[in-house]
Amino acid sequence: MEFMRIKNKDRFAQRVKTYLCLLMHLSLYSLFLIPLVSCHHQTQETVITEDSLVWYPGRTFSYKTKFNDLQAKQHEAASRIGLARPPKDRKDAASMRKQLVEIKTNENYIVDSLTHSVPYLIPAAKRELDAIGAEWADILSRNGLPHYRFYITSVLRTEEDIKYLQRSGNINSVTQSCHCYGTTFDLAYMRYDKVTHTRAYMHEDNLKLVLGQVLLNHQRAGKIYVKYEWKQSCFHITVRQ
Repeated sequence: MEFMRIKNKDRFAQRVKTYLCLLMHLSLYSLFLIPLVSCHHQTQETVITEDSLVWYPGRTFSYKTKFNDLQAKQHEAASRIGLARPPKDRKDAASMRKQLVEIKTNENYIVDSLTHSVPYLIPAAKRELDAIGAEWADILSRNGLPHYRFYITSVLRTEEDIKYLQRSGNINSVTQSCHCYGTTFDLAYMRYDKVTHTRAYMHEDNLKLVLGQVLLNHQRAGKIYVKYEWKQSCFHITVRQ
């Protein structure tokens, strides 16, 4: 019996020694593994943060202060140079197509999926929209920045569209809307489509600054009226001439 007791003790001691040895090897393995994983993670963060983000070196300004051309001023210009009367519905708008030009997605802007307007403007407004797109592309190119496209979120609306928007609770949908004359379009300022295939990218706020600078140039030149609609996240623009 005594012999069996001693033999069992030896077996227990051997098992403990084996477990301790295994634990030691696992601990050493962990010490080597953790730094390798951590270094890899830090390298990825460094590439994204330091090598990819680029900025437009333009001056910031107050959008709300600079772009405060009110509804009455914009409506006067729209009714003076736009369609003779607002179209009642989509069928009525179609009958006015000879006075309008269709706008389509191109290399500088995207016509969004319009649900409460149709993609048509009077020729003067279309020319101004294209000029804004061209200057936008030029600023990005001259500063060595990636090329992006901005979004057009609203164009020509009918009286029927206006009533529908009012029923849905859109606070910016007034009965005497500039959008009903083919002179007015909205540009989103927090959504952009990247065209350039590069690791470099720009924040939406910085792209907003580029777009804002273009609009400020055209506003100062007397070409457009601009209202900063922060609740709708867009620039509301009416051509003046």
